[in-house]
Amino acid sequence: MTDRTVPPPASDDPTVPALAAELRVALLRAARRLRAERSDQEVSAGQYSVLAFLDRAGEATPGVIADVERVRPPSMTRTLAALEALALIERVGHPDDGRQVLVRLTDAGQEIVRATSSRRDAWLARRLAVLDPAEREVLAAAADVLRRIADS
Repeated sequence: MTDRTVPPPASDDPTVPALAAELRVALLRAARRLRAERSDQEVSAGQYSVLAFLDRAGEATPGVIADVERVRPPSMTRTLAALEALALIERVGHPDDGRQVLVRLTDAGQEIVRATSSRRDAWLARRLAVLDPAEREVLAAAADVLRRIADS
């Protein structure tokens, strides 16, 4: 069962649904704004997501990448072809299965991930710098809670 089909848990606290709605909107707006901070405008948000995954994973098969990105294999084939045309990824033979290939970042792909991460961190740091220390403390605590929610 996916998160989309799980009904919300019953809560005796009537403020929970309203808080959920407020957080959903705030998180989506913040994520959208962060995604806009890219080092290379030729790379779409979906393509960047693949680059960021490969940066974390090292290398993976196209099928695994499609699963992680929650897209169908033909869509991932097109995404990988576009990234390969930009020389941001490369395909190499799978060491254990000659029928498979592995995809990994090129140096240029790694540079885009690093530059985009730095750009996003800098954007967020500028926004955090204008907050007072108490607000930053609240956000530090919220970051931990949000991480736990996302990991569950």
